Amino acid sequence: MKKILIFSIAIIGLTSFTYFNKSNVQKNKQETKTKSDTLKITVLQTADIHGQLDPHNELFWENGEIVFKTRGGLANIKTLFDQERKKNPGKTLIVDGGDLIQGSGYAARSEGEIFSDIINEMNYDVLIPGNWEVIYGKDQMLKVMQGYKTPIIAQNMKHEHNKTQLFPPHWVKEIDGIKLGFVGLNDPDVPVRQNPIFSKGIDFNPWDENMQQVVDHLKEKEKVDVLFLITHIGIFKQVELANNPVAKNVDYILGNDTHERVRKPIQGKYAKVTEPGAFGSFVGKLTLNFVDGKLVGDDYELLDVDPAIYPADANLQALVDKAKAPYKEEMEEIIGYTNTPLYRYLTVENPMDNLITDATKWKTGADVAISNGFRFGNPIVPENGEPAPITKANLWNMLPVNEKVKVGKVTGLQIKNWLEKEINNAFSQNPTERFGGWLVRFSGMKIEFDSQGEMNSRVKSIKINGKPIKRDKYYTIASCVRPGDPLTTLCRLPNAKDIEVKDYTVHDVFIDYLKEHSPVSPVLEKRAYCEHLGTYSFSTVPQTDYEFK
Repeated sequence: MKKILIFSIAIIGLTSFTYFNKSNVQKNKQETKTKSDTLKITVLQTADIHGQLDPHNELFWENGEIVFKTRGGLANIKTLFDQERKKNPGKTLIVDGGDLIQGSGYAARSEGEIFSDIINEMNYDVLIPGNWEVIYGKDQMLKVMQGYKTPIIAQNMKHEHNKTQLFPPHWVKEIDGIKLGFVGLNDPDVPVRQNPIFSKGIDFNPWDENMQQVVDHLKEKEKVDVLFLITHIGIFKQVELANNPVAKNVDYILGNDTHERVRKPIQGKYAKVTEPGAFGSFVGKLTLNFVDGKLVGDDYELLDVDPAIYPADANLQALVDKAKAPYKEEMEEIIGYTNTPLYRYLTVENPMDNLITDATKWKTGADVAISNGFRFGNPIVPENGEPAPITKANLWNMLPVNEKVKVGKVTGLQIKNWLEKEINNAFSQNPTERFGGWLVRFSGMKIEFDSQGEMNSRVKSIKINGKPIKRDKYYTIASCVRPGDPLTTLCRLPNAKDIEVKDYTVHDVFIDYLKEHSPVSPVLEKRAYCEHLGTYSFSTVPQTDYEFK
């Protein structure tokens, strides 16, 4: 019988050849795969959602300018998930890399409990905890995460009292004969980066031979075809890990923590590294292509969660609305206005932090007010020439921990030594010495520094209230309480004296300041400046060509 050769062009660009007998088409449609068939598996990744439930302003760097666009929304992400699953049914896995239940007022007021029903409806396949999952304490973290109907993995988190695992270290999924292995790794510096009391009762192990044993067992004994590390240690350490022999059996590092938008995987010696932005504004899409059961290539795309493209899923939106209802009136209260955009994506100085530290300096009368550097807070953007409202929800996004303010005294020499350490934390050329990646912020002080210099020689000049700093003079410093820190430590600045804990919190300060000064107009002022970095420094990832955009 005459046969017709049909050329089937696979979606990944490979060609497969299948013969069909004209008299037996139905039978051949159900034929099992031949050796020339191609299998495609999709892995979707979210990261660092930080309690953001709704579409919001997002910052982009385009053609040398900052622009703002609407992105995100959990119900919109659900639509994206469903569409991608339909494109590759039964062969799509969805991963979240942590810092999910913290970062918004709705998250804080419910201590993360609003998320169980929402996450269950979103149908993730596997999750890991991030560095902020501990914010409500160990017991509350476990309560919330055990409410998920989803595997949770973390190789390096253990109960302090008996050294047993908080979560299973790994998860394995088989799809059409292909075994995919996932190992979870949280940041071992959690007790340093967060208020130490948050993670009380939890041991965090570094990535070491224990992790390598898990990885090697999966690859060599269980014969996992593709092995992923889902890590929450930041882009710098994730790239370092990809070049470390401990990861010799790792294929991909699905990275999280530093909110970077990796649009092309960073190739290390042993593994490729991704990181899909933050706040639910993006979803990473990794497509794995297999022939004869062997991985032959991959494609990667960072998908914008654009509500115009991905409208809200009705069922999930109903769950979000229900979760918000008890707190909505409080969160929507307007506490002030801004004439200029408030954002916090630059590594050195940001208008949002200038506003926060100005408020703290105003309230306390301290010489210098300081705030930790991070990338929380969706942009607040005026439109049509009108000031933008600042709500209680915005306040929680900007300041997700509401602690009391404390003031103490330190010498100029202490300030200089502290700044050297803080600059090293953000810009060390040794990735293992970095955490966060963003410089501490301040009001009342101006510094010039060289990010490329050596430790203890990066600070070029310091002025406090317009005058050069004096080594032996005492200056008053205002920061916030970090429960678990020594009383005499001010935002990692140790051995302060004459400490006074105020009877008001950082939120009280911000609200009081806006009552007096709204509308505000914070801008970049070169409070901290490095010629090598320039004004608009978004990310510095040594030994890579990565650019934030």
